[in-house]
Amino acid sequence: MQESQALEKVPQAVLDDAIKNHAMFMRGQVGGRRANFQYKDLSGLDFRGQDLSQADFTGSNLQKAELSSCTFKNACFFASDLRDANMAEGDFSRTDMRGACLAGVNLSGSSLKNADMRDGEVMQKKRNTDLTTYKHKDTEGKRTTLSGARLGNADLSGIRADNADFSHADLSKTNIQNAKLRGASFHGANLTRADLSGSDIAYSDMKNAILADTNFEFTENYAIDKENAITDESIGKKIEDTGKTFEELLDLHKLWIETAGKNGEQLDLSEFDLRNERELNLVPLTAIKAVKSTFLGLDLSRANIQSATLDGSDFRDCYMENADLRGSSLKDVSMTRANLRGARLSPLMFKNADGTKRIQRVNFSGADLRFASFRNADLRDTVFMGADLTQADLRETDLRRADFTGAKLVNTNMDDANLDGTIMD
Repeated sequence: MQESQALEKVPQAVLDDAIKNHAMFMRGQVGGRRANFQYKDLSGLDFRGQDLSQADFTGSNLQKAELSSCTFKNACFFASDLRDANMAEGDFSRTDMRGACLAGVNLSGSSLKNADMRDGEVMQKKRNTDLTTYKHKDTEGKRTTLSGARLGNADLSGIRADNADFSHADLSKTNIQNAKLRGASFHGANLTRADLSGSDIAYSDMKNAILADTNFEFTENYAIDKENAITDESIGKKIEDTGKTFEELLDLHKLWIETAGKNGEQLDLSEFDLRNERELNLVPLTAIKAVKSTFLGLDLSRANIQSATLDGSDFRDCYMENADLRGSSLKDVSMTRANLRGARLSPLMFKNADGTKRIQRVNFSGADLRFASFRNADLRDTVFMGADLTQADLRETDLRRADFTGAKLVNTNMDDANLDGTIMD
């Protein structure tokens, strides 16, 4: 039972000493001590490469901590807060993560084999009151939450995570064999090439999930909700259905641009399924139209997509680092978990027929940008009206004169961003 109070902040030097003592404990040396960080504030601290197997972090705050390449076998993270922590390439096998909050955590390449992620709660007692459930600030508390977590290629085989929240998480190529996931939420999650064989996923929520080449062999899978889930089947038109090759369509588009629309034809990919069109980042896509198209998971790094109309398209999990999207319309797009680091999203200036000038701003109105990364991006004058930027990374961005009217900014990180003239509610 935890008495309600602020968590004690642990300095990096104290953590380093505890890690040394824990190493002695693991070797059985005299003077060694098992690391015990129950109900401590460890946020932002550096654990990289350390072995803290059997350590106890019950109820602790580990937000944004650096836990990559660590070994935490049989460690206890019961009811801990690990939001936005980097836990990549680590060994978390047989850890107790009941009731932990892992929203936005990076667990890519890590092993969570036989980890326990079932519901869990700690009780706390406030003075002169009855026992109440101990909750993290801005979280639901009891439910294990991995919303938006990056778990690609991780080993989650045998985990117990009934009712856990994996909504909008990246679980692509993940091993989730023989797991207990009854009633779990995979709403909007990417399960491309994930192996769920032998698992109990009954009553789970897979609405809007990406289920391309997902292995469901021998699963307990009754009462699953797959409404609007994306599967291996085409979810739109195909290039081959046009009667032309993609190269022929591009040649017509180039001619259309060079002649200011007098000859050729604008490339219109609206409602096309483009998931199999590789190397789109290597071809000029300036001024294309692609409304309600599917770009899921494509590499669009350094792509030239200026002044394009892309409204309502699906860019979830796309790699768009350093892409040039200046002046493009991106209203109502889905870019959950997309990587737009260093992208160019500033306005373009055009001349009207009468010689006057007009500014064409990038428009993300109504877009789903949850867990997307815009770090170091140029977002000057960008319109984010009504967009959902929950857990988005806007660190070190240029947001001068950007418009966030009506935007959802829950746990959005704008550290070191230039906010001169930015419009906020």
